[in-house]
Amino acid sequence: MEEEILQKPEGPVEVVDIQFRPGQKVYFFDPNGATYNPGDHVIIDTARGAEYGICTGGNHIIPAKDVVAPLRCVLRRATAQDEKTVQENRAKERKAFEVCMQKIAEHGLDMQLVSAEVAFDGSKILFYFTADERVDFRELVKNLAAVFHTRIELRQIGVRDKAKMVGGLGICGRPFCCASFLDDFQPVSIKMAKTQNLSLNPTKISGTCGRLMCCLKYEQEAYEDLLRTSPKMDSFVDTPEGRGTVVEIDLLRQRVKVRMEDEPETISIFANSDIAVLRNGKAKKTDAPIPADLAPISGSGKRIRKEKDEESLLLEPIRFKYSTERIVEEPEEKEEALEPASEGPEAPQPGRSSRRRRRGRSQNGEAPKADASAKAETAPKEKKEPKPPREPKEPRENKPAAEGPEDPAKKPRRRNPHRRHHKPKQSQQ
Repeated sequence: MEEEILQKPEGPVEVVDIQFRPGQKVYFFDPNGATYNPGDHVIIDTARGAEYGICTGGNHIIPAKDVVAPLRCVLRRATAQDEKTVQENRAKERKAFEVCMQKIAEHGLDMQLVSAEVAFDGSKILFYFTADERVDFRELVKNLAAVFHTRIELRQIGVRDKAKMVGGLGICGRPFCCASFLDDFQPVSIKMAKTQNLSLNPTKISGTCGRLMCCLKYEQEAYEDLLRTSPKMDSFVDTPEGRGTVVEIDLLRQRVKVRMEDEPETISIFANSDIAVLRNGKAKKTDAPIPADLAPISGSGKRIRKEKDEESLLLEPIRFKYSTERIVEEPEEKEEALEPASEGPEAPQPGRSSRRRRRGRSQNGEAPKADASAKAETAPKEKKEPKPPREPKEPRENKPAAEGPEDPAKKPRRRNPHRRHHKPKQSQQ
């Protein structure tokens, strides 16, 4: 019979759920042919001998892979005498805890006592404590053995085990997960908080024990699956409204915020199924530039922005004050009005300042007579109707006579009226 219990069974196994103390881990035990209901007090066989336990789950079948060998059995139901023995052991535990605290203070040990447990048969007392470093408690064990006259064991545990044994309420307002339903502690890392876009403030992601909260592990697999179907931050994507860069990711809703390439001030929201990733992640220096015509979604004729642009063309165009036809006609009218005055040999040039028409005084102090060109220049201003051109005067001796109207390109340079001209000295013969 003993060999059969130590061997791992092959088929489905009938077990009952037993818990040593409220809030502790639940273990499977062989009912040994009896039937137990939740809440029954039983005596079970353990590696430390007979122990007192509480049934949390009645007889049920589990697969063989869930059984941890060796599968021990339930000895019997607890009797009234067993209940009295358990109450006496609880009183001994409270007294042992106080005595141990005094001895720790006397020896000056850097350790925190968590709890004290007395075996069901009273053969030993087990003390649990936490410490930051290794502690030499050999003298403490000798003093405790002299007081209780029984076997003494001290075990160092972690802060998470301490929270599980003591219990309490978390920041969510519910009892600790480790003290209520978690059987084993799962490894939790800061990477899980980053994956779930949580605040990296230690006070917000840490439990009462000072370690990362166990509930970070619950949704980690779901976030990892969502990350596989979502683009990374700073990815370059194509959307129905054009190409752009991902600036924010909403994993739970499977949406992204995209800053458009053509309009950097515009940020649009798209579902992951409506975009195409052109570059996953931030661009590197060695990455080749993405072609401008690479747009599998916006370049397929389904672009929404084009439809909006076509609708905007239906609006009336803006009309300016002066049309282009009038701007072209106005200079032609001015040229026709000035044509009769420009037929003379010395036609006035437009844009000349009135200062240029002034004549300087000659050497003898007499003002020279106005030139025909000056009269021709002022003629259009004095009368609305242009005067007929006068016959050109006879040219001077040192100037050849001009035949017909002068060519503006070959027009001689006019003299400055303010500059005094001296007659050239005649050479003495």
